[in-house]
Amino acid sequence: MGKTVMIVDDSASARTMLGLTLKGAGYDVVEGSDGKHALSLLDGRKVHLIISDVNMPNMDGIAFVKALKQTPNYKFTPVIMLTTDGQESKKQEGKAAGAKAWVTKPFSPTQLLDAVSKLVLQ
Repeated sequence: MGKTVMIVDDSASARTMLGLTLKGAGYDVVEGSDGKHALSLLDGRKVHLIISDVNMPNMDGIAFVKALKQTPNYKFTPVIMLTTDGQESKKQEGKAAGAKAWVTKPFSPTQLLDAVSKLVLQ
């Protein structure tokens, strides 16, 4: 069975592009349209890594990571934050919430897959 990566982004085109990149590298993909939707999908299934946008409606990426880390099944799931926002304060906030890495959009598929392969749970 392949490793499962969850993509959380309110942009359908971003989810599609990320999904194609990840599926092309052999990962299974689950998509959430914002933090609330993503949390509702975390029903006990194994997720090896989460890639989350920061700026989303309903529940942003930082709030999502904080909520995720309170969930026993997923508190050790690594999270990569994706953002157009390279602000240091946001990065610190994301790291404090529990994010393991930060990738700024636009990014290359190689850069993303490199970060994923380093962080994905075995």
